[in-house]
Amino acid sequence: MLNAMYYNYINDNEKANFYFSRAKELGQKGNEKSDLSFACQEYSKFLVKIGKYKEAYENLAIYSKINDELYNEEILTTVNAAGINLELDETKRDLKRVETGYKQKQFLLQARASKKQKILLIIIGLCILTAILLYFFFQNSKLKQKNKFNKIQSQLQKKIINATIDGQELERKKIAAFLHDNISAKLSSAGLHLFAFSATKNIEAEEITKATLILKDVHDEIRNLSHELLPTLLAKFGLFYAIQDLCEKNSNAITQFEYSSNVDLTKRYNEDYETKIYFIITELFNNIVKHSQASKVKIGLIDEKEELIITIEDNGVGFATNRFKKNEGFGLTQIRARISNMKGNITINSSPNSGTFVQIKIPTKEKN
Repeated sequence: MLNAMYYNYINDNEKANFYFSRAKELGQKGNEKSDLSFACQEYSKFLVKIGKYKEAYENLAIYSKINDELYNEEILTTVNAAGINLELDETKRDLKRVETGYKQKQFLLQARASKKQKILLIIIGLCILTAILLYFFFQNSKLKQKNKFNKIQSQLQKKIINATIDGQELERKKIAAFLHDNISAKLSSAGLHLFAFSATKNIEAEEITKATLILKDVHDEIRNLSHELLPTLLAKFGLFYAIQDLCEKNSNAITQFEYSSNVDLTKRYNEDYETKIYFIITELFNNIVKHSQASKVKIGLIDEKEELIITIEDNGVGFATNRFKKNEGFGLTQIRARISNMKGNITINSSPNSGTFVQIKIPTKEKN
């Protein structure tokens, strides 16, 4: 197991996978439930790291099952011990009652009969109460196990979503850089060569002119696509310039986006943080444009106590928040997963015909 964790740490995936599998085999052969549980837990983390999410989920399920078995065994041991102590206590009480009855039987025959009847009722009541308590105890234990499993599923789903988003953002950056630095540069170079050739040879052919214009159009389209994938303002000037520009681009005759902030436009965070915040806000803006029918949208950004507070408010048609949460789209699910992964939280308040208010709080420094 230590070999597996070591090779996982140095990113030797093949050897790490071999030793993780070997650790599972040894745990199963030796019937070492605790060691096998630990091996499955670490193995699932490794599988998530290398992108094998189905196998990771299966190992997490094994880990959860073994832990539940260990927990049930511990409960059974505790219940059996409690049963033995209860029998000893009842035996002592019976002996005491017999001794007391023997001494007083000549004087308290009726009282003894009444007392026995009361004791019997008490014992029956205690048995019923014990049975009820045991029933609720096991039901509560079952509910805890179910909640634990659901929590593991939820955490795994969040990890998968965040891994997917991280991959999308990385690919977005790679494609944007390739389009801007490679394709766009080559198209620009080809246009310059055509222009230089026609100028040097004094050729004014219509085909060369059209080819130059086509190259220019393609160059402009690729540049615009590159900027959409990774805005130049975001990369060069930072989050607040990019958000202000986003408000201007989204504003039109139907919907006006208003920007306000107590943060200087030149303030910068790390690149990864700014990119995630930018695309969270972009997705929320897209939802507003598609669904809200709002004429005015206000976005505010406040940086205080090492926390970025984002508020977005519109005067659109709104919706019933309690119903919407059950059927919210994948876009908002991704936003929630991203914010949760950044140790932040999101609050959405809305009602029909009353607009929508969204508040997001995300630490500007990573929390432990």
